[in-house]
Amino acid sequence: MKVLLVYAEFPITYWGFQYATEMVGQKATLPPLGMLTLAAMLPDDWSLRLVDRNTQSLQDSDIRWADVVMVGGMLIQAGSMNDTLSRAQALGKRTVVGGPAPTTAPELFEAADVIFRGEAEGRIEALEEAIAASGRVILDAPEDRPDVTTSPIPRYSLLTLSDYSSVSLQYSRGCPYLCEFCDIIEIFGRRPRVKDAEQVFAELEALYKAGYRGRIFFVDDNFIGNRRAVRKMLPTIKTFQEERNYPFSFYTEATVDLASDTKLTAEMVQAGFGSVFLGIETPSAASLKESGKTQNLRVDLRTAIDTLTVAGLEIMGGFIVGFDNDDQEIFRLQREFISDSPIPLAMVGLLAALPGTALWRRLEKEGRLRSASTGDQFGRPNFEPTMDEKVLLMGYAKLMAEVYSAEGYYRRCRAHIDLAGPTPSPKSLPSRARLKDFGRSIVKIGVLSPRRRQFWSLLAHTARRTPSKVEWMIIHAFQGEHLIRYTDEHVIPRLNEAIRDAGREATLDRGVAAR
Repeated sequence: MKVLLVYAEFPITYWGFQYATEMVGQKATLPPLGMLTLAAMLPDDWSLRLVDRNTQSLQDSDIRWADVVMVGGMLIQAGSMNDTLSRAQALGKRTVVGGPAPTTAPELFEAADVIFRGEAEGRIEALEEAIAASGRVILDAPEDRPDVTTSPIPRYSLLTLSDYSSVSLQYSRGCPYLCEFCDIIEIFGRRPRVKDAEQVFAELEALYKAGYRGRIFFVDDNFIGNRRAVRKMLPTIKTFQEERNYPFSFYTEATVDLASDTKLTAEMVQAGFGSVFLGIETPSAASLKESGKTQNLRVDLRTAIDTLTVAGLEIMGGFIVGFDNDDQEIFRLQREFISDSPIPLAMVGLLAALPGTALWRRLEKEGRLRSASTGDQFGRPNFEPTMDEKVLLMGYAKLMAEVYSAEGYYRRCRAHIDLAGPTPSPKSLPSRARLKDFGRSIVKIGVLSPRRRQFWSLLAHTARRTPSKVEWMIIHAFQGEHLIRYTDEHVIPRLNEAIRDAGREATLDRGVAAR
């Protein structure tokens, strides 16, 4: 059996960092970990090829080579997924689609012969049978979720590692909390399932032996969901790092109440974790309570951020506007919270009702759903908001313009540098790649960028105050080029169009009411 694995292309997004990766000669931020894991489960006598459409183009010759084409991705990648499915179907190939998007919204993929919902461990025989069958097959996720200790080492050998600015590794699946808007608990459940320490060690060793050095994203949606287990696992990572002079730096996702566990925070930093994404969401206690994000009510959010930053973790923050409890005051509250925080990567999104979530079910019952979410946060909401929609969109557009102005972004970078504690780092001299990145930054940002004044000011400040943070600062200068440009060229124009569209609809509605 010849299998072509195709990972769908991402549109330009904040987290894609497409403009930044282009500047440093890389092609994508992260590889398709799910497809690499699936590849390791498939029969040994199958021939596999991987096409990541974020790093290379998909050729008809690739499709013609295969007996079956397997496509994966998230909701925001659905357009590229369906393009691949249509092309494969036109060339007479049997197709399989899997991953988060078809798990929660299988109706979006009518062109697929096989829709594989849920996780793959323990289900490869069923997949083989579906491929061999005639006609369309939908494999629904079983009620019992798989034991992730049976998950194999991903087939990293299918990658060109130098194409990516980071690589991925998964330790756990699932989250114990009940956030209304989140689809993670719908896909992976509320009982966090974890790999054992030996598995994590083996995956790190596989990457090390493949010659990879650099950033690794633990893609867990809540790395500390099972704290007892993660405490047992972290010493293994620390030992691995110490024995190899810290070849990797890690980042992951967690809940903000990590700040209340100073010992666990210290253990993460000592193991090589340098940053963590936190779902901060909102400074409004009423909106946190409404959305079921009660874990954020147990701590003072700003104190928690400062505590984690001082401990050595860069905070990447997720924020949301558009909760039912939000009024126009929310934009001032979010602006004040974010503007002087040590959170360079402050990602603010409009609330969206994702398929299968508690929020989706509630809004459907209330008759407020408009359409399925595409994962795109810069158009009109996919449900009827309680705030006047035009006011919501205008407030959001103004907030985004301020958050990712050059002044706003570099101010938050400086706040991080001024507050951040030390993190473990290699004791060797800077690598050739790091020196090359420094040189690129001097030319592409320090000379050619409209942000060159902010760049030189922050570089000088960092060199004087915390020389060990210069590399961090260079990386964030590149990221800033993407974030600021993407906001100016994509986000604000699209929000302005959404504002005009909402205004036209409101005018029509008033006209109908008047008649």
